[in-house]
This record gives sequence, C-alpha cells and structure tokens, in this order.
Amino acid sequence: MEHGPETRTDADTAKLRAWWSHRQWLDRPRPGAPAAEVLAATGWARSVGGAAPYLGLFARAGLRRAAVDAAVARLEVHELPAARGCTYVLPAADFALGLAAGAAGPVAELTSAEKHLGVGRDEVEKLCLAIERVLSEAEPLDPTSIREEVGDAVRSLGEAGKKRGVSTTLPLALGLMQSRGRIRRVPVNGRLDQQRYGYVGWDQPVAGGTVDLARRYFSWAAPATLRHFRWFSGFTAATARRAVAEAGLVPLAPGSEFLMPSELLDEYAEFRIPAEPRYTLLAGIDGIHLLHRDLPRLLDPADAARPLPAGRAGRSFGSEADPQTHVVLDRGRIVGLWEYDTERAEIVHQSFVPPDDALREAVARTEAFVRDELGDARGFSLDSPKSRAPKIAALRAAAGTTDRATR
Repeated sequence: MEHGPETRTDADTAKLRAWWSHRQWLDRPRPGAPAAEVLAATGWARSVGGAAPYLGLFARAGLRRAAVDAAVARLEVHELPAARGCTYVLPAADFALGLAAGAAGPVAELTSAEKHLGVGRDEVEKLCLAIERVLSEAEPLDPTSIREEVGDAVRSLGEAGKKRGVSTTLPLALGLMQSRGRIRRVPVNGRLDQQRYGYVGWDQPVAGGTVDLARRYFSWAAPATLRHFRWFSGFTAATARRAVAEAGLVPLAPGSEFLMPSELLDEYAEFRIPAEPRYTLLAGIDGIHLLHRDLPRLLDPADAARPLPAGRAGRSFGSEADPQTHVVLDRGRIVGLWEYDTERAEIVHQSFVPPDDALREAVARTEAFVRDELGDARGFSLDSPKSRAPKIAALRAAAGTTDRATR
C-alpha cells in the first residue's frame, strides 16, 4: 500500500510538502528566469484556455504576460498535445518528447471514428496531405479557412458525428498532424488564456520513449509513486513499471513507495523546511497539484473537511480530485482559496490561516498582475465571471467570517 498522510508523521508530511514546493521554485522564485528554463526545471504547465501558465510562470520567475507571449512567439515554449494527449505548455527542448508522449491520443480518436462513424484511415491520411499543401509556415489559417481551402477532402459526419463530438473529419486530421509535428496550433492573439487558433505548417521531430518521460517526470515531481506517474503519463501499469525500473529510481526510504532519482537523496535528507511562510497564489491546476493529482497530500485534515465554496451539500474540499477554485500555498500546504472578481477588479480569497502581512502582500501582488496584464484569471476555457459568481460570493462570505474570528 502507498504511504498516505495517516501513516506518516506530521513532520514527514510537512517536509514532503515543503520539498515539493522547493523543487517547484515556489519557495525560491528565480526572478527573470526564461519561461523555457522554468518549465524545464519544474514541469510542463497544463493549459486549458485559462490563466494557469501565466500564474505559474509569474509565481516562479515573476514573468509578465508580455515576456511569456514573446517566448511563445519565438517558439522557446509552445502549447502542444503531450502527456495523455492533453495540452501543456512545454519548453522547446521537450517538444519532441511531449509529442511522443501524446501520440496515442489522436490514433485512438481515429480508431473510434473508424469503428463508430465509418471513417476510413486512408480518407483521413488523404485529408492530412491536402491540409499540408494549403498551410504555410508563416501565415496561420483558422479551421474554417482550412476547410474552405481543402474543399471536398473534408466530410461531414452528420448527426452521429455531432453526438460523438466530431462533426467533420477535419479535427481527426488536425489532431494526427499535430501529434506528428507536421502542423502547430497558434493562438490568434498570441495569448495562452484564450482559445482561438490558427494552424501553420511545421517540421518538428517526434522522439522519446517511456523511460525518457519517466526521467523527466521524476526530475520535477519526486518523490512520487508509481500511481502518480501512471496518472501523469496515462501508461498502463506494466508500461509504467518498466519505465520506472529502467529510469534508475530509488525508494525515498526502505520500504517506501515514494521514488526519486538517487542524485536527489542527499539533497532531500539535508533539506529543511523554511522557517517563515512563503505564500503563493496559483491556479488550481498548477503542477504543484496536477503532477501528482493527489489533492489530500497538500491538505491538513481539518482543511480537507471544509465545504466547497458554492458546492453541493455534503461535498468537502478533500473529497475532490482537483481544487474547484484557485489555491493559496504556503510551503507546499494549501492554506486558502481564491478567485478573481472582474466587476470589482480584485481577488476574493478565503484563508485557512490567520492573515498576516506576507499573505496580504502576496494577494496584492497577484491581484495587480491579473488586473493589469491578464484582465481575468479564468480556470479553464469555459470559465467566466458569470459562472464563477456563486463561488466568489461564497469565498467573500467565508473571508468575512475568518476576518471576524481573527480580530
């Protein structure tokens, strides 16, 4: 069985959390570090049309939006389908590995379309060739323009396709071509937090195996378990075990299921928890959580039992797979929740600890960044000020209760 919080001492738990925060650069930001360097050291940033990549890079290196957008424009970093076929922002050094890690996703989608919608593989391959002929490497074309250019090479999949979320054969071809490094998706306004894209031609190699991914993952996330790695990679149990074995990882301690690169053992042994709070405001899908996707490890038991802001009755924070709001961290522990109120141009947050000057400064710093440079802090593409209004109201009410209790 994996060691859970209940089988470790409080000191062990606090040290693990602080170590994960340390390895994620959250207790020691590197001001001005390039986006590619941050992502290479701390892990690929999950992107779902929200503010997570910007918030993560701001927290770790103080990077402004203009610097991140410029890095995207220069292809120093890019949003690609990677682990599990999901989109992440990757450094250029990992483009080949990321594409290899996500290659199975579009193939599975094509297999499903072949089975349920009568789509032939030859048909999609011909469409890929047609798309490649109309795309340049400079001027992006949006999906509507691509469809107009390739004409009858795109076929409608009718009502059956709509029910399965694939209305034409175009998305199948675009997905395959992205995974092969033949095209890349470009945000039309250069921003990572808005989902309007065009496509350009590309010639990006795809390379890297399961062991390569295991080594990269544990360089970011260790100590982590086989279960954690399986979540991130999407590998079967057998594939993940082989990759971990060949990656040369060692147990954190005799009998522990936590694994890490041997060269980090001495550093972990000598690591000490920072004496002073190190508050950071992050997206709920930041890598400090999502690399492991094991939310209870970042929560004290009393906080895990807290109700969700505007959540269903009976649901607690610790029962969720992912935070339902953005989070405040201190040395690896989640110590609060937050959202951005666009009407008042302010962060609304609920603190699990007595607020102090350091926390107020962290909130003010992030609030200014969101207000002045992002305009909003969406959690994902469909998030909106209207949809998050109940959570904001619940957080504001909870914050008022906390303030009264600490006076």
